Amino acid sequence: MDDDLDTGILFRDALQTMSGVTVFTFTNPILALKHFQINDFAYVLVISDFKIPRINGMDFLKRIREANRFVRTILMTAFRIDDKMLRQYTKNKIINAFLQKPIGIQDLLKEVDTQLHSYEMQNRFPS
Repeated sequence: MDDDLDTGILFRDALQTMSGVTVFTFTNPILALKHFQINDFAYVLVISDFKIPRINGMDFLKRIREANRFVRTILMTAFRIDDKMLRQYTKNKIINAFLQKPIGIQDLLKEVDTQLHSYEMQNRFPS
């Protein structure tokens, strides 16, 4: 979820090079939430920018996690955000990873791979 269409397309094109990955891109958080609610257990990972219309990315990811506690989440931003809030959201398992923009494609692919592996491990060895 990124309100910048070009960023969404760039990330989608990069992520589609990963084997077995299907990517949905959204610039509107309301449409993204609706799509997620309909398909919530088909999702493994949701990536969101912090600064998006109508809602901030942390609250967007919180709603995602409320719908499916198993989905992995990555928050990204080009702006400085409150470290205390970020730590709290990480501690409460709303955010699994954070990426600071600008994000290199290799860094994005590496973090996505890490999160996909973590998803597999949490399903294999649930706590």
